[in-house]
Amino acid sequence: MSSYFIALIDIHNPEQYKDYLAGFDEVFKKYKGQVVCVEENPRVLEGDWPAGRTVLIRFPNDEKLLRWYESPEYQALARHRKEASVCRVAVISGRD
Repeated sequence: MSSYFIALIDIHNPEQYKDYLAGFDEVFKKYKGQVVCVEENPRVLEGDWPAGRTVLIRFPNDEKLLRWYESPEYQALARHRKEASVCRVAVISGRD
């Protein structure tokens, strides 16, 4: 069953966030995920959207998603994201 990584991100230091983006693809390509979308301005149909950037990534399953997220390479890179932004992250299961 597919597993989805959802991040709602408010970037407060764009220059430092670029350090995260610069290394993302190199780390990410090893883990068989697919970036489904990165959206700066979603069209909100109801309520308030709590972030400036929304990221949706699909993995084949929870195991592969967590292998990427918990990997030393990603955690070293994620330090830049965490210092440059406020981020809310969730994992949800797909309905394959």
